[in-house]
Amino acid sequence: MEIDSRVARNACDYGRNITFFYEYVGKEISRDWGIRECIIVGVGLPICLLMVLSNVMVMVAIKVNQRFHFPIYYLMANMAAADLFAGLAYTNLMLNTGPWTSRLTKQQWFIRNALVDISLTASVANLLAVAVERHQTVMTMQLHNKMTNRRVVLLIVFIWILAIVMGLVPSMGWNCQCQLSDCSTIAPLYSRKYLIFWASLNLLTFSFMVAVYARILVYVRRKSRRMSRHSVYPRAHSETVVNLMKTISIVLGVFVLCWTPGLVTLLLDGIMGKESHAAAYEKYCLILAECNSLVNPLIYTYRDKEMRRTFKCILGFLCRRSCDHQGESSPVEADTLQPKSPQVEDISEIEVEDQATGGSCQLIERKW
Repeated sequence: MEIDSRVARNACDYGRNITFFYEYVGKEISRDWGIRECIIVGVGLPICLLMVLSNVMVMVAIKVNQRFHFPIYYLMANMAAADLFAGLAYTNLMLNTGPWTSRLTKQQWFIRNALVDISLTASVANLLAVAVERHQTVMTMQLHNKMTNRRVVLLIVFIWILAIVMGLVPSMGWNCQCQLSDCSTIAPLYSRKYLIFWASLNLLTFSFMVAVYARILVYVRRKSRRMSRHSVYPRAHSETVVNLMKTISIVLGVFVLCWTPGLVTLLLDGIMGKESHAAAYEKYCLILAECNSLVNPLIYTYRDKEMRRTFKCILGFLCRRSCDHQGESSPVEADTLQPKSPQVEDISEIEVEDQATGGSCQLIERKW
């Protein structure tokens, strides 16, 4: 395709459509729905739905269980909110991909990509906040930080403001519409310089967080060995600190493994351009990054017994509520959230579960 001399001399021309930029960098827009596009959307949308529902469960669990009402869990709830946002962002991406890409305006295209960028930035900033919080807390072998709720809220608000600003940077001017030679092959309207900056910043942040968590884990292990030889702290306390650190470290490790390939691909695209052939690996990296937001709730369920019990209580409550509605129970029965003819052994099981969770099941019913 021939580019007129005015555009070739890098004069800004904001009248060009999406198709022009895709053709310029050599990235093909599918004209029809092929097998690959159908598989991506058919598999991607159910995964996005699971991402949204599972992370809603995490946020609800942290809200209704008073044992989670501490800064570290509020930040974990914010991480779940970022993963939920990622599920919505990927859903929007799935509904505006393939042959549908060509019908997008440039502003719609920028918003589509900005949503994914915002979710990543929010997750990275949140993990960084967790790293700092854990460093301050664990170095004194405390389980929870004494940060006030007001400061936690301000920190969460700052995280989202930062994420939104970073996500909107390309649409606010740092793009390649005035310099076509700087266009990315993965994101044709993005500046390669911006991709280098964004990918490098995130990879450096990853490295810093890994170093912080490694230092904390080494310190906790050494401190736990010393404490095991003395009776200064209860053994259960040190085990709880270690288990919480292991859970967060697993979350960080999985996050780094899922996002590093995509960030490296973006970095290579920014440095080498078309010679990197980055577009060939784009879809696989995107799927891997998408799965990360689904994995975190599974990690919490596997690693945290209290979280697992709270999930069971929430699901049990929802099932009982559904049965009450289907059975057209009376208002009194609906308020008590109990089956019409409960078995004695079922009641005892519920009581044991409530005792194990500190009454969290009853708390869920009261809060609903």
